[in-house]
Parts: sequence; structure tokens; C-alpha cells
Amino acid sequence: MLETTATPRNASLPPPLDTRYQVETPEGIDLPLRPAGLLVRTLAFTLDLGIRGLVLGILFIALGFFGEIGIGIGSILLFLVSWWYMVLFEVLNQGRSPGKQIMGLRVVQDDGTPIGWSASLTRNLLRFADMLPFGYFLGAISCLQHPAFKRLGDLAAGTLVIYREQSVKRPDLPPAVARSAPFALTLNEQRAILGFAERQPQLSNERTRELAAILAQPLHVPTAQATAELNGIARGFLGTT
Repeated sequence: MLETTATPRNASLPPPLDTRYQVETPEGIDLPLRPAGLLVRTLAFTLDLGIRGLVLGILFIALGFFGEIGIGIGSILLFLVSWWYMVLFEVLNQGRSPGKQIMGLRVVQDDGTPIGWSASLTRNLLRFADMLPFGYFLGAISCLQHPAFKRLGDLAAGTLVIYREQSVKRPDLPPAVARSAPFALTLNEQRAILGFAERQPQLSNERTRELAAILAQPLHVPTAQATAELNGIARGFLGTT
């Protein structure tokens, strides 16, 4: 965590070093969110625009065979798709329209909770303001000026477009019999042994034996058995067999 020092009242503050957005949950836990910038949001919106255009194009071709009735139905569908496409996906698909899902984004409330109907309607109905005077000009300016990249619709609705956090799968450990360390190890020592076991597939045999010998010395493990012993201790830390 960065340390801060007192700054004179009339001095200008330096720009933030990152764009992390901290949210405190009711349980008192700090939840870091990563707001999405203008470029990736533009790509997501372009994808959604293309998907809507493709869907409407197919529907209009099919409805063209029904004459005036088809034109009337097409007008209704144009309204529904134009104004409800984003809202339905955001509320019913965890804040993800198809474009956002492809780009790894989602919309949430400012406090990190899922977006609701009223907030989604507000942020999408106010797109017309973001588009003024042309080509999302005001929306782009707002995104570039706001520390969390909010457009006008987000400011009014209290919403935030963030990157979806991807779950990280822990690497598989080499086969070994789980065992306990000969004495209590510090957290850093446990991390070193786990890191050694997890990185073995990326290391050469010579490098593996070299690192195992270094880690085994404080444990008083014979060098010849160091790799197997360390792998067993690593499995013991995770409770695997």
C-alpha cells in the first residue's frame, strides 16, 4: 500500500498511480474493482451495435414478406431492441451485454452490487445525452475526465463498468506423498516451498535439484531426497495427497 504524506492545502495533488476503485463491504472488507477505460468500452459497444444491427437486419428481411403488417411489427421491434437490448442483458446477465462479455466487462452499482432495473434504465436512457452533439462526444469527454471512467449515464445512475475478475487456477503439484514439515515454518518459508513445487514443470532437472538443495538445507533433508521431500511438504500445506 502506498504511504501518503501531508500536502499543503494550496498544493496540487499528483495523479493517481493506478485506477483501482476501492469499495468497502458491509462486513468491513475492502473490495478492489478495476474500472474499464474508454477504448475497451468503445469496442464492447461497437460489438453490441453490430449484433443489434445483424439481428434487426435478419428480422426486417423476414418481416418484409408481410407488407405493411411486417413494417409495423418491425417498427415495434426496432424500438424494443434499441432501448431494451442493453437493459435486459445488464439486469438478467450479471451486468454483461454480449459485447461486454466478449471484452471481459460488466456493469455494477458504485458499491459493487449487481445493477438493478432502475439504474440500468437510467444509464441507457441517458445515452442520448452522451451522444451530444455527435458521436458520443460528451460521453467520451466524461470518461476521460472521470477517475473511474464514468460517462454521464453512469454518473446519473450510480453505476460503474469494470473488468470481470478471472479466477486463477492453482498449478498442479508434482506427485508425492503428503507430509508435515519437521518444524514450524514461517509464512514466507511456506510460500517458498509451494512456489518451488508449483514451478517445477517450468524448470530443468538441473535447476530443480539446485533449488531443492538450497531449500532443503534449513530443513536438514538429505540432498538426494530434497525434491521428493519438498514436494511432499508442499502437498501437506494444501492438504492434498
